[in-house]
Amino acid sequence: MRSQVSRSSSSCAACKLMKRKCTSDCLLAPYFQADEPKTFAKVHKVFGASNIAKILNEVPKSQRQDAVDSLVFEAEERLKDPVYGCIGAITSLQDKMLQLEQDLSVAKARLARCSARTSYASSSTTNTSFMTLEGEFGVSSFDDFVMDEGRLTTEFNQHPFP
Repeated sequence: MRSQVSRSSSSCAACKLMKRKCTSDCLLAPYFQADEPKTFAKVHKVFGASNIAKILNEVPKSQRQDAVDSLVFEAEERLKDPVYGCIGAITSLQDKMLQLEQDLSVAKARLARCSARTSYASSSTTNTSFMTLEGEFGVSSFDDFVMDEGRLTTEFNQHPFP
């Protein structure tokens, strides 16, 4: 029967996972607290303890927390998506950003048209009737159409506006 080695409650998550005694000069202790063992386990699974130590030794002390945060993010993304990792997450966010920028430009153009209509209607003394296309299309004027990759559409990819 093996005897139980008593561990102090001050051991870091890295030393606990690797089953070694945590010393006062442990490089990983400030960044992997004992109450977050899963965080170190993820980083250890992807990078390995020796590589984590090498990376932290090369980084200035003032930037080590940022380096650890980056390692944690990269490890979590690599475990979620083993093929693309954090590049997949970055690409997805860039695609969303481009789509939102396109939606914003469509909304700004539509707002400009509405503003121009309002200023035209308020300056006009006669009652002007706009041409309607109610029948087949269900829109009130040609201004409601927008160009989308060479086709006319009244659809928005996100956040439709009345």
